[in-house]
Amino acid sequence: MRSKYSNVIVLLVAILAFAPLGLVEYLLDGYIRHRETTRLERAVEALGATIEQNAGDGIASLQRILANSPSLCTPTFIANVRQEMQRSLSLRQVLVENTLGTQYCDAFGAGVAYRTLSHPLPIPGHSETVTLVRLDGLDVPLLKVSEAFGAERIISSFVPVFAESPGRLLASHPPAASLRISLTDGTPVLSVGDPVPLDTADELDRPDYVAVDALAGEMPLRVSGGVAFSDLRQLYGSLSLSFTLLAGCMSAALLLLMLHYVRRANPPAFDLERGILLGEIKPYYQPVINLRTGRLAGCEMLCRWEKRNGEIVPPGVFIEHAEQTGLAIPMTLRLMQQVRADLGDLCGEMPDIKVSINLFEGHFRDVSIVSDVQAIFGGSPISFSQLTFEITERRPIGNSGQAKEVIAGLHRLGAKLAMDDVGTGHSNLAYLQTLGFDVIKIDRIFVDMIQPETTQVPVLDGLIAVGHDLGTEIIAEGVETAAQATYLRDRGVTMAQGYLFAPALRAKSFRELAHALNAPPEARSDSTEPAGAIASAA
Repeated sequence: MRSKYSNVIVLLVAILAFAPLGLVEYLLDGYIRHRETTRLERAVEALGATIEQNAGDGIASLQRILANSPSLCTPTFIANVRQEMQRSLSLRQVLVENTLGTQYCDAFGAGVAYRTLSHPLPIPGHSETVTLVRLDGLDVPLLKVSEAFGAERIISSFVPVFAESPGRLLASHPPAASLRISLTDGTPVLSVGDPVPLDTADELDRPDYVAVDALAGEMPLRVSGGVAFSDLRQLYGSLSLSFTLLAGCMSAALLLLMLHYVRRANPPAFDLERGILLGEIKPYYQPVINLRTGRLAGCEMLCRWEKRNGEIVPPGVFIEHAEQTGLAIPMTLRLMQQVRADLGDLCGEMPDIKVSINLFEGHFRDVSIVSDVQAIFGGSPISFSQLTFEITERRPIGNSGQAKEVIAGLHRLGAKLAMDDVGTGHSNLAYLQTLGFDVIKIDRIFVDMIQPETTQVPVLDGLIAVGHDLGTEIIAEGVETAAQATYLRDRGVTMAQGYLFAPALRAKSFRELAHALNAPPEARSDSTEPAGAIASAA
């Protein structure tokens, strides 16, 4: 018996001994992708830091000029401007004008001929705004950093987006490398190389392309870079040969080392920050259905961590970690940007569609979330009135001044606030009214109490009655049976989500569902029957 098993083991080891030869290309590709992604990330982040520094110099220059000048366009003011231009390597021009564009004075007294290329965008945490402009005679656009002075006048500094020439931005990378700089509202600033692959690399997670992007700090600009993997692979020809020879000579020893490493290694469970930077946190969209009409009313944006090795991590595994480490805030901003890209056209086409986005307790301790929402969705096809921001009861947000200010700021934009998982967390029912929530979401644990023969669920009925008394919209979560949908609809709950209708979908599938359910009756074909089926089930 022992001999039999020994032979099997020897045979397996003999087979596995040749595995490294087959894995050489795979491992080398992984090494190249990791190394070149890191290099590209550093280049993109460095460029983003340069852009942030240049814009920051423009802000600092304005502040020093205003601090040393009692009024505008006086000899003292002009002297301070010229002194500041000598002091700053980034400052190209300073202009005083009114809100209609009438110019009063500038650094050189000759007038400033420029064209505006974008809308003014807010800078989170600052009173200044930034606009993309082009000065006559210059091929490269500039950033116009503006500060209001009184009710009518505006003082602006003009600074370059970056100091280097476009051709040198990716000088250390293959000639086919691509670079794109744009404002967060999508306005293009600069493209080097062929930027077309950058439009699809993240969406399709293409294995033949390495793409990264980064925000320019707190400035509303984004830097994206990419290069075809085949061009990178050519740089490692000698290394590939060395790997192959080494694998042939040392395959058995390498196999033993790898098995030992796999058996002994205890890799960290989370690399969430890197996952966020690489765009591995993907939005999914849980449809919300109108129980009376069967039409799509909107969706709740959920997320999944889709690692590059193919592993999909559900949110329950990493959300709490994100909240505890402070990564929930940049993760949410990245997801909101993806929502704008995924659903912008659909929301513009269907203005009744509502999109729910989850916020965390930390967002309600930092009023900059309001500016972030305005910067991301301002000017996009998704109007603020189509946005609902959900806060879970998992962690109490308190009745603090910051929380009230955040809620009031989101309301001023036109967005709604929803309390998720009502009845399961830290808050009490008075919490709903004092903080001004517009929507309550009934947790699935209460919906699960509805059985086929159920005529009353006192706790659930009480929550529904409270929602009606407060005048809030009610959405039921976790609806999985027609009996549950009917029970809720009969008690005045018109909005529901759950597996009875659809699971959380990728953007493409959700858009297809929206067109199927919300198409005009005369435009529907046999393939668009889900709306009637849902209404019948409810």
